Amino acid sequence: MTMWVFGYGSLLWNPGFPVARREVATLPGYARSFCMTSIHHRGTEEKPGLVLALDEVQDAACKGIALAVEEGHEERTLLELRERELISSAYVERDLEVHLDSGGSVTAVTYVIDPHHVQYCGGMPLEQQAQIIATAVGGRGPNTEYLYNTAEHLSEIGLHDADLDWLSRRVRALTV
Repeated sequence: MTMWVFGYGSLLWNPGFPVARREVATLPGYARSFCMTSIHHRGTEEKPGLVLALDEVQDAACKGIALAVEEGHEERTLLELRERELISSAYVERDLEVHLDSGGSVTAVTYVIDPHHVQYCGGMPLEQQAQIIATAVGGRGPNTEYLYNTAEHLSEIGLHDADLDWLSRRVRALTV
C-alpha cells in the first residue's frame, strides 16, 4: 500500500525522501499559518523564528501536496520525518484523509500543531510575524528563506496563500 505524506510548508520544496508521485490535495478542517515558534530550524531559544503549522479550524481547508513515498522507502521516510518534524513535540503526527484534486482521497501522514504546546502562537498579527521572520535564523538557515521558498513553491503549483504572499512582500521590504 502506498504511503502518503501531506506537504503544506517546507515539505513542498524539501521533502527529504524519494517521492514517486505528487498530487495537489486539500486537507479539510485545518488552516496553514505561522502559528509555531521555531527554536531549532528557523530560530533559536534566544531569538525564535516562526514556521508554518496546521491549526485545526472548523470549516477551514488547506491546499497542499500529497506526496507518495517511493515503494521500499516507507520505514526510513517515517523515521526521518519523525526526527525532523517531532524535534520539540510541538507537532503531532496524524493520519488524515486528504482529497486529491485529481479525484479520490488518500490517508496521509500529516503534522499538525498541538495548540497546548508552549511553541504555539496562533492568532499573531501578520505585521508581528513579518518582523520576526525578517531577522530570525536557525540551524537550517534564515527564516526568510523558509517563507520565500514556501510561497514560491505554492505559486509554482498554482496555489496561492494570501497571508504568505503578503508576508513575502512585507519581509522583502523589511530586509532591503
